[in-house]
Amino acid sequence: MPRTPNEFAVHILLEGGHREEVRFATFQDFQKWYSGSLMPKFDSNELINVPIKNIQQEYLVVRPTRIVAIRVEPVFSSSVERFN
Repeated sequence: MPRTPNEFAVHILLEGGHREEVRFATFQDFQKWYSGSLMPKFDSNELINVPIKNIQQEYLVVRPTRIVAIRVEPVFSSSVERFN
């Protein structure tokens, strides 16, 4: 039986070697942000907001033209499967 990830860690690699990690509850949440906010402005120097899960009063904004790569990693809360 396949495991289901609890969330997805998205690693954003920026020009100049900087790295940022944000988390999305589901892959569909990531796809919604990616296709709705990032892709329409992929060649823009305008700042866009990147959602940060569970952190109050903190924001991440990036310039889409400065993003070199994005890696999406499933995160599992436990490496041990439990069956009832």
